[in-house]
Amino acid sequence: MQFQDRIEAGQALARKLAHYQNRRHVIVLGLPRGGVPVAFQVAKFLRAPLDVFLVRKLGLPGHEELAIGAVASGGIRVLNAALVNRLGVPDDVIKAITAKEEKELERRENQYRGGRPAMSIANQIVIVVDDGLATGATMKAAVLALRRKSPHRLVVAAPVGASSTCDEFRDEVDEVICAIEAQEFYAVGLWYKDFSETSDEEVVALLDEAAKSLQRETSHVAN
Repeated sequence: MQFQDRIEAGQALARKLAHYQNRRHVIVLGLPRGGVPVAFQVAKFLRAPLDVFLVRKLGLPGHEELAIGAVASGGIRVLNAALVNRLGVPDDVIKAITAKEEKELERRENQYRGGRPAMSIANQIVIVVDDGLATGATMKAAVLALRRKSPHRLVVAAPVGASSTCDEFRDEVDEVICAIEAQEFYAVGLWYKDFSETSDEEVVALLDEAAKSLQRETSHVAN
């Protein structure tokens, strides 16, 4: 099957996470950029706050879609050592890619939140969402960084993932929810009819909408 777009994918994933609906201390984190539209639908369905967690893929020069690792907020870097060794990627190339992506990560962090502080993760149920899990390098970096922030429970969620990758995460987090687990995966984009790139502007708009919606709900409860 294919999802029409990230909105439909997010709605399908949200139904798999229904046991977290209306629960206290639940936070949904989207991995920019493509994970944010999916996470927005999840947070809306669960009635939970939404934030971003910044992770950048380390793409092989000349073949940027091939992830040799990832970096995340908090100075975390994860490398696919087997792939790096097989391709013979030199250390200076890895350092250059890392520096470039860390700079971009900082830029996006400032842009996306618009001055809002990052949500406190300690002792919360944290659901980390991406639009798909292929190698899982990006999510792996996010999980490592988030573990350092002492969440009560850490959940990895995606509309679709390679079966082997979903299984790998089951040893690393408290729960893994992949709406579709595929033995033959190939690429995330093949599972979407519309896999157009999510823009920075879309990410900012969704985060703003989620923040305003949460504010309205909080005001309603207070009144």
